[in-house]
Amino acid sequence: MRIWLSKNSEVPVREQLATQIVLGIVSWDLKPGQKLPSTRELARRFKIHSNTVSAAYRDLAERGWVELRRGSGIYVREQADGNLASAGLELDQLIAAFLQAAREHGYSLGEVQTRIKRVLELQPPDHFLVIESDKEMREILVAEIKEATGFRVLGAGLEVCVNAAMLAGAQPVALYGQEGERVRSALPSGATCLLLHARSVPDSMEGRDLPPPDALVAVVSSWPEFLRWARTMLVAAGIDPTALSFRDARERDWQRGLRSSAFVITDALTATQLPKGCDIRIFRLIADSSLAELRESVKQEANEKQDPESRGQESE
Repeated sequence: MRIWLSKNSEVPVREQLATQIVLGIVSWDLKPGQKLPSTRELARRFKIHSNTVSAAYRDLAERGWVELRRGSGIYVREQADGNLASAGLELDQLIAAFLQAAREHGYSLGEVQTRIKRVLELQPPDHFLVIESDKEMREILVAEIKEATGFRVLGAGLEVCVNAAMLAGAQPVALYGQEGERVRSALPSGATCLLLHARSVPDSMEGRDLPPPDALVAVVSSWPEFLRWARTMLVAAGIDPTALSFRDARERDWQRGLRSSAFVITDALTATQLPKGCDIRIFRLIADSSLAELRESVKQEANEKQDPESRGQESE
């Protein structure tokens, strides 16, 4: 297999080397089980540092394209078709085939990279990314949004704001307030963040029947702030504090005896873990107006995928 490397390209030499080896495997110029040139041999041939070659080989090994046999060398890995998807190799093959076709038409890797970057920037988000420092709260927000929209939802802390890979394809969302302002300030210039409004206490209590005076009410959550918030709200609504039983879902055996409660007040995430037979009352954190805004966003993105030309024209 012949390899070309440009030391003056904006594409790193390591990436050039790894990509061309993948192309060789996909096109069967490099056969399964074939031994590849040693790190020292490639470094000497192209007058590059051996660490660059080693890094390329390690990357290919992690992605499942080659295997490093101690004391023997580097070999093209046998590919089992049934394992392609699980190993992420199917996507690598599609990308490699595209790159090979582009090279055959005379396009350089730098030109392809620039064009792909522009095309990706025009794509609508394919998931919501909840950015929230409080882990337990973040997981509840993810559960509420996923249930309300049916869209893919991920969650991360504030550190994700400087992670370009995690932000790719994401529509960041955060709660309105100090956390939301911190998120907006930390995101790259030009990145948008949808701010979610929290549900008010009156909205949470609207339409809810109070339990009988002698009934036991369980309040369950893995988020301590939910337990404190629920206590304040329920006592203010006139429920006897002695009738409330609080459970931290992070503790052992927290589910024991819940069926004996008149009903269980919980969050959207913990609700999925409650024993069958419990009368569940879910108190949600996100306001209905914000959930409606997210659903509308999903609807618009679906329309844009069906009519991508309109999005391209708007961006010109």
